[in-house]
Amino acid sequence: MTSLPTESLMEYILVEYRWVIVITALLPLSLGWKVWSILRNYVVFKMNSAPKMHDKKVRSVQKQIKAWLSGDRSTQLCTARPGWQTMSFRQGVYKKTFTKIDVNLVDVLEVDTKNMTVRCEPLVTMGQLSRSLEPLGLALAVVPELDQLTVGGLVMGTGVETSSHVYGLFQHICLQYELVLADGSVVTCSKDENPDLFYAVPWSYGTLGFLTSVVIKVVPAKKYVRLEYHPYTDLTELSTRFRKESLEKKPHQFIEALLYTKDTGVVMTGDMVDEIGSDGKFNPIGKWYSEWFYLQVEKHLKSYQSGYRQTAVEYIPLRDYYHRHTRSLFWELKDIVPFGNNVIFRFLFGWLMPPEVSLLKLTQPEAVTKLYNKAHVIQDMLVPIESLEKAVLEFHEEFEVYPIWLCPFKVFNNPGQLRVKSGDWQMFVDIGVYGVPKAKGYETVPSTRRIESFVIQHNGFQMLYADTFTTREEFRRMFDHALYDKVRDSLPHCRDAFPEIYGKVNRDVRK
Repeated sequence: MTSLPTESLMEYILVEYRWVIVITALLPLSLGWKVWSILRNYVVFKMNSAPKMHDKKVRSVQKQIKAWLSGDRSTQLCTARPGWQTMSFRQGVYKKTFTKIDVNLVDVLEVDTKNMTVRCEPLVTMGQLSRSLEPLGLALAVVPELDQLTVGGLVMGTGVETSSHVYGLFQHICLQYELVLADGSVVTCSKDENPDLFYAVPWSYGTLGFLTSVVIKVVPAKKYVRLEYHPYTDLTELSTRFRKESLEKKPHQFIEALLYTKDTGVVMTGDMVDEIGSDGKFNPIGKWYSEWFYLQVEKHLKSYQSGYRQTAVEYIPLRDYYHRHTRSLFWELKDIVPFGNNVIFRFLFGWLMPPEVSLLKLTQPEAVTKLYNKAHVIQDMLVPIESLEKAVLEFHEEFEVYPIWLCPFKVFNNPGQLRVKSGDWQMFVDIGVYGVPKAKGYETVPSTRRIESFVIQHNGFQMLYADTFTTREEFRRMFDHALYDKVRDSLPHCRDAFPEIYGKVNRDVRK
């Protein structure tokens, strides 16, 4: 009897029985990491030791850059953070050849209740921030969904949430950046101080300097979100309601929609409240035993389809609402742990969920990577809200992946890479597609290229954490590089130290 080599056997197990590895190894490791992170953040925050250490950590970054400056500068610079630790399912191959700068900046530095801001380091996560601000009765004006998303990733990339139709993208609630530039100098920038640099930083993917702290806008928080569910079985009617709610002069604080087919979905509108009203039920969706949120939402659609027409109302704890898709990583976990939503599994092991994305990536064999490349879509495309219906039909034709996440957001008419044709702002919608395509004739590159072309033609944008197949010319057509190029030319050693954005995000430099 021929036996498989040890390496082949391990890969076979990781591919065919990945859920076993997740349950027996990744979930316990993830729990340990979460507990450690929570305890460390609590102690550091309470002792107020982070501000004292911050300058020392910044000097360490400066020292490493100056060592590069004194050398032959034959390589470019990037952070030493391994690619598997990022939230993107892809890893940049440039990490293998660039000079890595250790950036150990993981702390909340200061909460200013007078000016309603929080200052924090770039590796602070959304879960960490919401946990720190909740006892103070505060929250970020925009809280991007997943616990593990970092401030730095949301600044250098982008972030959106269901309050973005009011406040804009994550970059729009950032008031000041501190960076270490390629000459080792430290600079702060805001709309009033070094404004060109301030507006060029978002979407720049670490190609202007190393982010070391951010000042972010916070808002008063209440205990609960009163959430209304509005099911639809017609795409035109759903799109009309979604646009109307998003463009109201005094809109609801939170708006999103989930599509379950190209014709059916649920629009959700929410507002913060301090009391649970008699018009709805209390739903603590953050409990370990709770059903995955997107499946709870689907039940409202099924109820509507069976003839129940009364608007459903629920009262959800605020922090539970902010991280409502975290436990199931939207709906990605259903392919990794197929029985993850089973009631028995939830009661026994739900408190361990979700596994850290970084650990999933670290244990991902080449065979799984190839499978994801061929038969999995993870994309967020951003298009003007008037193109919503047309975009959904295009996505259905090319991908046919459901559910689809819809989130409205403002793009303000500020300098930078996102163009607005006229006025002070324009409303867009984030169309999030995550899953296995079922469209006939789907092929990763041609299908994605056609979607990218659609987005460019409709003056939209592509989130850059995922696969980008555009040419350099198409990329520059999608994003306005005028200010970015000007800033890169003005910063000392910038072009020697960092590639252009396209050189860090296009598919050829990722795996």
